Amino acid sequence: MTWAELRRRGGDRVREGESLASYTTYRVGGEARALVIVASRADLDEMGPALVDLEIPWFVVGNGSNLVVADGRLDVVAVHLTGEFEGLEVRGAEATLGAAMALPVAARQLSARGLTGFEWAVGVPGTVGGAVAMNAGGHGSDMGACVSAVEVWRAGTVEWWGRERWRPGYRTSAVVGGDIVLGARLILAEGDAEVSRERLREIVAWRREHQPGGANAGSVFRNPPGDSAGRLIEAAGCKGWRRGGAVVSEKHANFIQVEPGGTAGDLVDLIRAVREAVETASGVRLVTENRFVGFGDAP
Repeated sequence: MTWAELRRRGGDRVREGESLASYTTYRVGGEARALVIVASRADLDEMGPALVDLEIPWFVVGNGSNLVVADGRLDVVAVHLTGEFEGLEVRGAEATLGAAMALPVAARQLSARGLTGFEWAVGVPGTVGGAVAMNAGGHGSDMGACVSAVEVWRAGTVEWWGRERWRPGYRTSAVVGGDIVLGARLILAEGDAEVSRERLREIVAWRREHQPGGANAGSVFRNPPGDSAGRLIEAAGCKGWRRGGAVVSEKHANFIQVEPGGTAGDLVDLIRAVREAVETASGVRLVTENRFVGFGDAP
């Protein structure tokens, strides 16, 4: 299948020249050749075959809370799930979440039903699909602690993967480029809704006190074994460092904020500078959590 075939099949669901900045929490980045909107399984059935052999690189974008898109015009196609992929179904202590559902929304809805074990996700600004792909987590838990199976589209075939195939690790999983996560099945515990809501309030309050707002994508670097990336960055004297419109947060050193007028280039320059400074100071080479699109030599 070719680009022309994708355009023919997709019609107005293929938005050419779409800026991806509004699809990332850094709020920077250039234009994709197209953004493909997939709002139903019928959409995926129709346009999926055109993606399998597409000669242009393509990737899935959710809320973009872990994504850095290069500046300028990019010869890539972004696939964005919405519509029926934002659903939630609950049966007893089991919940099935659509890949496009926002984690904070899912956490609050499950809490209101008295289901516990997913409160940690209220402060993670991603979607279920991205969280499955990178095994997102926080506050002592992660997707791997509560997800029993994930639904994945791969090369036109849709299958439910159990944990042995999904293989969640620290910010990793068996989901790779070319896969589209469609949903996840969670096994939770039945508890007290008010107790759960109080836990949500505690997590939100903690994050407001300890983490910055503004245009950022959470932790930039993974924590190395037995240490904290934030501690290493602060010890290297990088708090407040700036490259153009990108700045290392004074509140949490493992966060980088992009100010109005900043660019993806500023952000990547600062990420490289911080990593080099930490390696010089401590001998530890930090690994980024962010995913990079359009950079030939991404950090």
